[in-house]
Amino acid sequence: MRKFLTLLCLLSSLLTGRAFAYDFVVAQDGSGQYRTVQEAFNAVPDFRKKITTIFIKKGVYKEKLILAGSKNLVRIIGEDRAQTILTYDDYNQKKNIFGEDKGTSGSASIYVYGADFSAENITFQNSSGPVGQAVAVWVAGDKARFRNCRFLGFQDTLYTYGYGSRQYYQGCYIEGTVDFIFGSSTAFFEDCTIFCKKGGGYVTAASTPDSTRYGYVFQHCKIIGDAPAGSFLLGRPWRPYAKTVFIRCALGEQIGAAGWDHWGKETNKQTATYAEFQNQGKGAQPKQRVPWSHQLTDEQAKAYTREKVFRNWDPTKD
Repeated sequence: MRKFLTLLCLLSSLLTGRAFAYDFVVAQDGSGQYRTVQEAFNAVPDFRKKITTIFIKKGVYKEKLILAGSKNLVRIIGEDRAQTILTYDDYNQKKNIFGEDKGTSGSASIYVYGADFSAENITFQNSSGPVGQAVAVWVAGDKARFRNCRFLGFQDTLYTYGYGSRQYYQGCYIEGTVDFIFGSSTAFFEDCTIFCKKGGGYVTAASTPDSTRYGYVFQHCKIIGDAPAGSFLLGRPWRPYAKTVFIRCALGEQIGAAGWDHWGKETNKQTATYAEFQNQGKGAQPKQRVPWSHQLTDEQAKAYTREKVFRNWDPTKD
């Protein structure tokens, strides 16, 4: 039966002019090989050296997902970004079976351990609401790519967890309140929309290791939202050597004039690297920024291209 469905998917791809067939199709109505995303993840051969492509049809898939570290080169593609939704509702203080808090790391809706993961046209959501830390996506695997995806939540929406992990986000929508993009990975955000939700907070909370040159780089992104003017700052350092740079971004009025916060620790002002270059919009007020942040020169900004941040990896090539 599964061979028949795979052949059917191949025929469908040829008829619709698609460049490639899908290895697996997930559909809640039974029209694919699997009804759940986790079943498709489990079916990927461990340590496969070729890309495994999973097509996910429209639907709300309420699953707590884990892509194991042995599942490399997995690509998931949604039928429709707004209508292909992977969601769960755990949060920091929700209890596990032993009556203990799940914690921030335990709250994620999806965990990505496998390397060379990519996702397109998918909505990732933590649907628990404004209940504190509640992660939508937790990414540890190296060379992770997200294109045209949405990340929905409140506090701690996107956890770029992996130490040494390189992550690329292109044309994505990310929303939240407090520290809603956070972690220790090197992550490049290009042409993304960052939505600051009511309640106020901080866009980023990087925990970049002191030995890592790049933390977060936002290029040609825009910050919008329904939060009051001045109620957000671009970032605060979760760890002392946090590194975050906004380059040629459109910053909405939600961003306060100070721009950055030192999280109540004076020494963070000497160790954190917070910088901007040629940002525009009501939230771009370089002369009013905290004095320990930086406005890059033309020459300094050249160090923050995608090619230099990722060195020997080009995330725009399949």
